[in-house]
Amino acid sequence: MQKRLLLDAKLLDITISRLCQQLIENHGGFEETVILGLQPRGIFVAERIKTKLESLLQHEIQTGKLDTTFYRDDFRRRETPLKANTTHVPFIVENKKVVLIDDVLFTGRTVRAALDAMTAFGRPSKVELLVLIDRTYSRDIPIQPQYVGKYVNTLFSQKVLVELKEQGKKKDNIWLIDKKEK
Repeated sequence: MQKRLLLDAKLLDITISRLCQQLIENHGGFEETVILGLQPRGIFVAERIKTKLESLLQHEIQTGKLDTTFYRDDFRRRETPLKANTTHVPFIVENKKVVLIDDVLFTGRTVRAALDAMTAFGRPSKVELLVLIDRTYSRDIPIQPQYVGKYVNTLFSQKVLVELKEQGKKKDNIWLIDKKEK
């Protein structure tokens, strides 16, 4: 297995800062905008974005955690059942702008499931997507992010591994992994 570093801690911090500036340009002070991190790994990215935005804007940003397990189109097709994560959305999204946040965009199926799951909390006025890594040319569903940390052309045999301190890792790194063919 070969690993290639896509982003180290310093580049990740710069990327998060740039994404926050783009969000502020489009959402101002976040008065009518909320953030939903997608379980399981998007919540860590959402928390980083929230922390940086709160530092820049000097007020609290409404942030929630959204689990898509029971909304996935492959939920009943798996041999072993998926384990659900926590959904915690302490606000109504009705008529709000929602920024969905995930670590990696691959086929688009998780985002499609998130759109369905989100409707349990109201009908937003607008939904946008922010991802750290966009695995271009891999979509099964026509979904595109508005905010992207890094575009990466990948093969289906490759994997993007996001390692963050919040996940118990020693340091932040994002890797592209080539799986060896047997």
